[in-house]
Amino acid sequence: MTIALIAHDSKKELMVQFCIAYCGILNKYNLVATGGTAKIVSEATGLNITGFLGGVQGGSQQIVSRIGCDEIDLVLIFRDPINPKSNDVDHNEILRLCDVHNIPFATNVAAAEMLIHGLERGDLDWREIVKGN
Repeated sequence: MTIALIAHDSKKELMVQFCIAYCGILNKYNLVATGGTAKIVSEATGLNITGFLGGVQGGSQQIVSRIGCDEIDLVLIFRDPINPKSNDVDHNEILRLCDVHNIPFATNVAAAEMLIHGLERGDLDWREIVKGN
């Protein structure tokens, strides 16, 4: 299972704290992230994260393409709803494709915690349910 991590600059510290809190769960999965998020989270947690380009440099599009190819299974995208960024269009495309491909996503820490607890309990075997495997 591959989990994508994305965080606006103002939410990067929240993503770090989230990943520290759930490091024991996250380290069981393949993690990918946009450039800045990958760097700051891996440095703070020691998690092995594949870093793509920075979000505004194309990292969001790299995640979009992997969602479209069914290479990402869960997305945690901590957005700043008060201060929108220039790559929010990319983030909207990520969320749209998650809906198209039935990929769970969280845009805030409360929803992310629910998804992580679901992973820990084994509740998120949606791929087999949705695809009839």
